[in-house]
Amino acid sequence: MAALRLEKCVSEGVPACPSLDSMPVAPLPCLRSLFAIPEDVCYLNSAYMSALLESVRRAGETAVGLKSRPWQVKDEHWFERVEQARTLFARLIGASPNDVALVPSASYGIATAAQNVPFASGDTVVVMQDQFPSAVYPWRRKAAGAGGAVVTVSRPADHDWTPPLLDAIDSRCRVVSVPACHWSDGAQVDLHAVSARARDSGAQLVLDLSQSVGAAPLDLTAVDPDWICAPAYKWLLGPYSIGFLYAAPRHQAGVPLEENWIVRAGSEDFSRLVDYVDDYHEGARRFDMGERSNFILLPMLIAGLEQLLEWGVERIAETLRQTNVKLETIAAHHGLRALPPERRSPHILGLEASGGLPDGLIPKLAEQSVYIGLRGNTLRVAPHVHVSDADLQRFDYGLGRALAN
Repeated sequence: MAALRLEKCVSEGVPACPSLDSMPVAPLPCLRSLFAIPEDVCYLNSAYMSALLESVRRAGETAVGLKSRPWQVKDEHWFERVEQARTLFARLIGASPNDVALVPSASYGIATAAQNVPFASGDTVVVMQDQFPSAVYPWRRKAAGAGGAVVTVSRPADHDWTPPLLDAIDSRCRVVSVPACHWSDGAQVDLHAVSARARDSGAQLVLDLSQSVGAAPLDLTAVDPDWICAPAYKWLLGPYSIGFLYAAPRHQAGVPLEENWIVRAGSEDFSRLVDYVDDYHEGARRFDMGERSNFILLPMLIAGLEQLLEWGVERIAETLRQTNVKLETIAAHHGLRALPPERRSPHILGLEASGGLPDGLIPKLAEQSVYIGLRGNTLRVAPHVHVSDADLQRFDYGLGRALAN
């Protein structure tokens, strides 16, 4: 039965999806050999945390060896690797390296943006219902401190977030803080339309792209956000506790969250660090976190970014879109429905059941070595380029067993 369903996946597919022949890029082949995922494990939870590439793991192991020999740590490890990572991420999103800061987390990036947004009594921040907490709490503090308000756009019944977001952006709005797709189910936001409305209203656009950078294309010039934050450990295929903040050139004279020595002009000269200076390094570097030159995490981060750039985000997105069409077809045989294709991002598949999902579904799936996420009442399926036909068969079998028990 599983094999028959896999054969039917492409032919049945989803009518609203573009045909495979019409897609502008070819999908990647299954690249499971580049990951250390056992053959009997079906891992479909990259939105939670990506599996590490073997190249990323090796880079980390080599870096641990260097840290155990501190006399071998050179200037390149303090400065050059930071600039290499900055440049690679800038290439990934179509920015200049001067626009990119290294941060430890998405919350750090959003807090930096919040610190640099002018805000007064009566001003508002627009967010989405059930948005990830780290993209909400900083704005609650900002609004409370200035006598403003956070306006939460309710989840739309048709999964189309864009119209209600546009309605909420008015003359009082100073910040629109949204993702490219909702973290719980992949429901997509039209960033071009939201950006245009924000500009017309004089609001800053702050994007939490934790769940899209590296897996879905971004037209930076067209969207023209004020700030972007993205951690490395999800779709950037990197380690935990490091990531990036994009600051548009118009905000690069802002105030950083912390005042550390390495972001100041002349910090490369260790012999003159106590010649205190007021000037920062160029561009968004002033927003870099302290201890940005993490000798273990940076090589891992660089290895992941290099691989993403080699594959190309467009090819990754098309690969994951096609995988999700197959997964959706399998899920439909078990009575689960997905968001309409025109409402969702290519890389995340949100699944729901008309009568609700049974209790204990996630651990029952794990017993079958199938790993997906549960966010609210939605099964969040998030494959990557390591998914094989055997994974699809295991998903089919495991889902059937878990729903039957």
